[in-house]
This record gives sequence, structure tokens and C-alpha cells, in this order.
Amino acid sequence: MSRLHTTPSATVGPYLSIGLAWEDGPYVVAAETPGAIWLRGVVHDGNGDVVPDAMVETWQADPDGRFDHPDDPRGAVPYPGFRGFGRSQTVTEGQYAIYTLKPGRIPDGEGGLQAPHIDVSLFARGLLDRVVTRIYFADDAEANDEDVVLRSLPDDAARRSLIATPTGDGYRLDLYLQGDRETVFFAV
Repeated sequence: MSRLHTTPSATVGPYLSIGLAWEDGPYVVAAETPGAIWLRGVVHDGNGDVVPDAMVETWQADPDGRFDHPDDPRGAVPYPGFRGFGRSQTVTEGQYAIYTLKPGRIPDGEGGLQAPHIDVSLFARGLLDRVVTRIYFADDAEANDEDVVLRSLPDDAARRSLIATPTGDGYRLDLYLQGDRETVFFAV
């Protein structure tokens, strides 16, 4: 009689580029869209080394704070040329880049508004599932102070791990999978 054994779990990478990349992946809006920004950063592992074969996916509201989706409680309203979703592979230096419009505020479910943010799924070697986080914007300090999610975090270091800083053509936020500078990830 043969005995069956548990097989090892598979991770989500490093084969992400096989069949998951597409030409417009990092473009949530078309090139040269007025008001568009680049959201860039580097993905780091627990040792602080770059992760050259990760994938960053983003989902966000449009500049009016709406989703072109039937589940938006205010009703789906398409924003011209905006698809809300982006996907960027990291490259040798661990860099990701998403070309988009800054999102508007959305209801927080408690009568207030969430600060402008972009939802992020990060896939990388060594992970059994994606990890999920958010990217907020440093120049929205007042809205960030009111945001129910940011207020729920235990300390300033945790909040800072989610806040992108302005650059010449957009914003930058490095993502850390583990370690002293670990990005806050959410259980979803």
C-alpha cells in the first residue's frame, strides 16, 4: 500500500512575467494625459536587497473619487481614458513604475472620507500569496490625518511606510517585504 504525502507549497514567483505582462500594464491612463503622474519605487526583501522579479498591481479611484465599477455605492461613472488598474513588473534594480492620475477621496463607511490612496497588491518570490498595502500621498497631510485606516495604525513609523513622497514627475514609495522598514500589509 502506498502512502500519500503532502506536497510542498509553491510560491507566487519568480515567473510572474510569463503571461502576466502586457504592453499597457503600467499605464492606468494614456501617455501624455494631462495631470498624470508617475508612481515609482523599489521593492526590497527582508535583507534590504532589491527584488528584481516582483510584480506590483494597483487599483484606485479616479480623480473624482469614483470607481468605474458596479459596486461603487455612488454609482459607476466612467472617467474618460482612465481604467483604474495598473501592473508593473520590477526590473533588475527592483524598480516598479505606474503612470496614473492622483485619486480622489472616497467614503470611509463611517460618514467621513478616506484620504486619496492607491490600493496595491505585491507578488514576489518566496510569498505563498500576494501581500496587500496602500499608497498615500505626503502632500495630503490633512486628509491623511483624518483617514480611518492611517489612524488605526500603531505608530508613526507604520504610517510613514505607506506615504509616498513627491518627486519631479509624481511620487515615490519603496516597498519593504520584511525587516526594520517593513511596509504595513493588510489582511484581506
